[in-house]
Amino acid sequence: MFFKIEKTDLKTSARCGTIFTEHGEIQTPIFMPVGTCGTVKGVHTNELKNEINAQIILGNTYHLYLRPGIFIINQAGGLHKFNGWDRPILTDSGGFQVFSLAKNRKLTEEGAVFKSHIDGSKHIFSPENVVEIQRNIGADIMMAFDECTPFPCEKKYAKNSLELTNKWLQRGWKKFNETMPLYGYKQFFFPIVQGSVYPDLRIEATKFVSDIGAEGNAIGGLSVGEQKETMYEILEIMNENLPKDKPRYLMGVGTPENLLEGIERGVDMFDCVMPTRNARNGMLFTENGTINIKNEKWKNDFSPIDENGTTFVDTFYSKAYLRHLVIANEILASQISSIHNLGFYLRLMEMARNHILDGNFSTWKKAILNNIMQRI
Repeated sequence: MFFKIEKTDLKTSARCGTIFTEHGEIQTPIFMPVGTCGTVKGVHTNELKNEINAQIILGNTYHLYLRPGIFIINQAGGLHKFNGWDRPILTDSGGFQVFSLAKNRKLTEEGAVFKSHIDGSKHIFSPENVVEIQRNIGADIMMAFDECTPFPCEKKYAKNSLELTNKWLQRGWKKFNETMPLYGYKQFFFPIVQGSVYPDLRIEATKFVSDIGAEGNAIGGLSVGEQKETMYEILEIMNENLPKDKPRYLMGVGTPENLLEGIERGVDMFDCVMPTRNARNGMLFTENGTINIKNEKWKNDFSPIDENGTTFVDTFYSKAYLRHLVIANEILASQISSIHNLGFYLRLMEMARNHILDGNFSTWKKAILNNIMQRI
């Protein structure tokens, strides 16, 4: 068994469960810290484990392919041994990164030809070699190669893009089943549902990926500029049409509000750079609201960063001290802020899980959103 649902909320589609991998179990709903280049920026592995309690992290195929390069990672025995992380890893296929290189890439049925953002060298990603790259990286969960449609885009473009993504999916799935893991443990493959903001295309896509029969499914192409209400409408469609017995991963999303709304609509897995990116800019998430730690009001505030926090930084450092570090441009400021924000996200997922188990998720969600969405 790869995924076991433990309980579903009676009033919503929120559910909690466990994903089983050979590097450990993942309790859902879960937020996955982003370690693009094999590291979560500013956060040590021990802190990820002991302070943040991350159960799984992300690596990125595009960035790891360019540096340090797949040969180096293979020589190390895979990404787990290369970066010292012995819990599960998920890798994005690089589709979104190639999408973001709009001026430096060309899409064909064969794949995506692109120029490296590092040195301008020319490369190609195909559904087949992206599987091979992720075999070498050794991620427990790997993504299919897809095209992430821009927003806004005409329906004709979205339809053509979806047809290309589905053709790539068939080829990637075939390659996945023709190859074996390189490091002695099982890997899993997730298709990605695309279709932009068009309900009929999304329904078509969910039927296509459902027929593939992979261990889980991802939802891509959201949080790329559309209104949040549109994203929630698409998630409702995903909830109605994706297999109920398999985990659903909403890619690249998002704010604490987005996460809770996604959970309510049956999403199990999330990732986003927001907690660490905002941390480096002095924006902190707390159970009482969002803090801009640069503001003068925190200069003499010696209370904990988050009075309800449970990480080391929340019980040891004050708002005044963190503000001082930020103003002084100390590297420690980014480290403390990143640990705090990731700790908040993981704690939010744990609370959501507990309230699903307790049967009062809806009531709790409404109450906590009133707090965490405000600026303080």
